[in-house]
Amino acid sequence: MLKHFILLCASFLYIITSEASTFEIKELDSGVYVHNGLHEDISEDYHGDICNLSFIVGNKGIAVIDTGGSYHTGARFLEAIRQVSTLPILYVINTHVHPDHIFGNKAFTKENPIFVGHYLLPDSMELRKESYLRSNKEWLGDDFNGSEIVKPGLTVKTTLELDLGDRTLTLTAYPTAHSNTDLTVVDSKTNTLFTGDLLFVDRTPSIDGDIKGWISVIDEMSNGTFKQVVPGHGPTQTNYQQAIKNEKNYLTTLLKDIRASIKKGETMESTMDTAAESEKGKWLLFEIVNRRNVNNIYHSLEWE
Repeated sequence: MLKHFILLCASFLYIITSEASTFEIKELDSGVYVHNGLHEDISEDYHGDICNLSFIVGNKGIAVIDTGGSYHTGARFLEAIRQVSTLPILYVINTHVHPDHIFGNKAFTKENPIFVGHYLLPDSMELRKESYLRSNKEWLGDDFNGSEIVKPGLTVKTTLELDLGDRTLTLTAYPTAHSNTDLTVVDSKTNTLFTGDLLFVDRTPSIDGDIKGWISVIDEMSNGTFKQVVPGHGPTQTNYQQAIKNEKNYLTTLLKDIRASIKKGETMESTMDTAAESEKGKWLLFEIVNRRNVNNIYHSLEWE
């Protein structure tokens, strides 16, 4: 098996190559590294590597933020981390329950970290375990081998601070928004915010929670002053206020259009063809994700 490691100092780009495939890690700032996932739908064309995976290196050890959609992706991520640092991995943080963010956890268990997540994450993982294992095995085939649900041993109900030595990570848990298990991470040393899927950039935001709660969290997030923001999907943002505005425009347009359709007595199937149509050219995977969003929230909005 051919393996090699390349460091391009000018762009802070680490590339791990194995059997003609690459796993890129970018150093965003001092001790902050990100791998950007692909813009694929989580379905039959899915390869388990679609969300952003991050790690932060302190002088005492490393914190990992999300691990990918399979043991295979998690193992490649761990290999990339070990090309950067041999310090102990102290924490593995899951920003929420979705399978593209959590199934790489198993690859990190041999490092004996503390797994961390929202206080509702263990129960949510258990409730979704059977369906997640079945559907992801169907989509990923042999690449899903070895993947397991690994629940957090340390949970966050409001806020929690994690000490990496020369830097502190502040974790904040939220009420139901993108999902019912969302949390964010802020690195004190670089003032970098990791949003999980509370922020999508370029890719159509996907709703598995409460659209009104999500809009409220976005408003709260927009009050922050961060040097840079790492979204759950899409490139890192320095002009993150515009990215938040774009996401809010999509969500508020979708909410307004679905409410209007319900008021007119239009069916959910009809609404899938019209809701948020004005946002269509602004987002990747719009046709697939937007229809799914309507399906997920139409009936709850009927009962407002």
